Amino acid sequence: MAVTSLPLPASHPGPVFFNPPGLYDPRANGYSHVAVADTPARLVLASGQGGENERGELAGDFPSQLRQALDNVETALRGVHAGLGDIVRLQLLIVDHDETKLAHYSAEIARRWGEKRLAPACTLIPVPRLALDGMLVEIEATAVLPLPR
Repeated sequence: MAVTSLPLPASHPGPVFFNPPGLYDPRANGYSHVAVADTPARLVLASGQGGENERGELAGDFPSQLRQALDNVETALRGVHAGLGDIVRLQLLIVDHDETKLAHYSAEIARRWGEKRLAPACTLIPVPRLALDGMLVEIEATAVLPLPR
């Protein structure tokens, strides 16, 4: 059964991100060490989103696939009245990861979350291959929403 609409308040408090003393500052790499969300809450798990458009066509290069994958995460979350500000954790799977790809990711996260705002907790996992030929990145998202009233 597809869920197209959830009864959620128009405004709700989001998660809080924190970088504890004693750990390096990860902001340049596009994540925070800790995400805290008060409960009770509705947990939203977005399946891994790749760089394919709504017709299933993959974008050509890594930066294009990364942007499309993040667009797809946003689209998935909008379907349950959530957005980037509700994400508490991202998991990235990147084919043939290197520092250049990390720089693309970090810049895109800064663009979407804002330079001054902390990004969600994140784990980046280098992989040799993903589900589809030519797929270079896949992003899973965990978001937290207040329970409906």
